[in-house]
Amino acid sequence: MAIGDRVTAPGHVQLGELLLGRGTPYRWRSLSGWEDLPGLDSGSVNRADGHGAILGRLLAQPRVVTLDGIVIRARPDEIGGVVQQLGNATGVMSDEQALVVQLDERGPLLAWVRVTNRAVPVELGYRVGTITGAAVQLTASDPRRYDLLERSARATLPTDEPGLDWNSAEGGPDAGLDFHNETGLDFGPPGSTGTLTARNEGNAPAHPLVEFRGPVSMPSLTNVTSGDVLEYDIDLAEGDVLSVDTAEGTVTLNATTSRLYTATARSVPEQSFVLWPGTADLAYRAAPGSSDPAASVTVRWRSAYW
Repeated sequence: MAIGDRVTAPGHVQLGELLLGRGTPYRWRSLSGWEDLPGLDSGSVNRADGHGAILGRLLAQPRVVTLDGIVIRARPDEIGGVVQQLGNATGVMSDEQALVVQLDERGPLLAWVRVTNRAVPVELGYRVGTITGAAVQLTASDPRRYDLLERSARATLPTDEPGLDWNSAEGGPDAGLDFHNETGLDFGPPGSTGTLTARNEGNAPAHPLVEFRGPVSMPSLTNVTSGDVLEYDIDLAEGDVLSVDTAEGTVTLNATTSRLYTATARSVPEQSFVLWPGTADLAYRAAPGSSDPAASVTVRWRSAYW
């Protein structure tokens, strides 16, 4: 099933496969930490010989989201099953799961979270199928929120256009251009510029997933906008895929073997290769003489928001 497939209206919150909000047994009254900025660690240092500070980087801490004032309603003979569904979705897990929230007409956003606290009061109302004051706390190791739609763009290595064919095969070497072609003059297949465009429509930097496909030698991808380069001294055969996860900082060949050590001196640290808000032009290149049209790069990303 697709991420957030059950979220259809403002007020819906989907945690894994569990939907809360309108039309469900779970209603919530407040959602804290979702629209707030996460906590920030500042690298600024106070000046020893003057007023103020020397500016440093601001790094976001994990995002903590709390669904509070949850009201659970069900028939008295079904309340146990409804509470169990909540418990199954909010147990202790080693991996993060998708949290999708739609507050208004802007549509849903996605974060990856783990449950770090849960409270389900057991009071007199439990016996008649009404529980009030329940709460769930969720922590996202990545504080950014993302579009549900994952976008992608692909490019092949640069190639020239063949241009006009001045000698048709049927007419011989002196035939010249064929002006009787029903579709007009044949300029041949279009060439490739080796570039692609990625647009991050959010307000936070997004870490893309980059996939180089062989056959190619020393593939590279340059963010023309920022000047950052990813380049790897490796020969990829046909069918090989070198995957660069810029969020995790990993470089993997065919999803099994690390090739992080093949990064060249021109290559920036993988985690610093980001798509800043707005449009970025990316250029795909390779070693001289590497020009197989089957070689390609694919970039996948989601627009990111604070």
